[in-house]
Amino acid sequence: MQKENKVEFSVSGKYALFTDPLTKIGGEKCSYHIPTYEALKGIISSVYWKPTIIWIIDKVRVMKRIRTQTRSAKPIEYSGGNSLAIYTYLAEVEYQVQAHFEWNLHRQDLAKDRNENKHFFVARRMIEKGGRRDVFLGARECQGYVEPCKFFGGIGDYDKYGEFAFGLMFHGFDYPDESGTPELWSRFWRPKMHDGIIEFVHPRDCDNKLRKLVRPMQAQNIETIGLKEEGLLDGYIESEAQ
Repeated sequence: MQKENKVEFSVSGKYALFTDPLTKIGGEKCSYHIPTYEALKGIISSVYWKPTIIWIIDKVRVMKRIRTQTRSAKPIEYSGGNSLAIYTYLAEVEYQVQAHFEWNLHRQDLAKDRNENKHFFVARRMIEKGGRRDVFLGARECQGYVEPCKFFGGIGDYDKYGEFAFGLMFHGFDYPDESGTPELWSRFWRPKMHDGIIEFVHPRDCDNKLRKLVRPMQAQNIETIGLKEEGLLDGYIESEAQ
């Protein structure tokens, strides 16, 4: 990479449900107080993603006061029928996110698709459009809305709050297509918020003692035409992107 290619965007919604996917199979669900790295990665991937790139979340800024709200639900049981459960959501959330992309070096077949300027151009344009796919805040019932923003712009409820620790939390997954190993691993970490901002540890720098093998998994090399997709680069001018 020759440039940082950082993108900044705001994501908001009426409800959010950020949980540890290893324990969210069924029953009662209670959201973490802050979004997980994996949830934010999923949001920017819904905005724009190609197998050529891997999104890295740099930091998130909590803009609104952390509030929870309980709602009853009727999840489907594996044995059939429905059960009654109580879900604890975050309510009226808004976050500012800063992220950048890196190349997926395990996809050498896509080496010709590694054009920083073009991917960066499309990513910014998709943020302006609100994303290519539906955005969810941790769960399908929690619709999210994305728009461009300037990180540190505006006033946040935790701007002068000081430091706050959240204890052990789920960070994200190491997928085989990104790690190069035929296994699915989960990562954990101990985040701290400083004046409303959480700076994420890069996945490769997470403590190995806080990793857990989930199961063997083979990489899925998704076929793609990458930047050759029709209409993807409409409006792109090489000289303006440099």
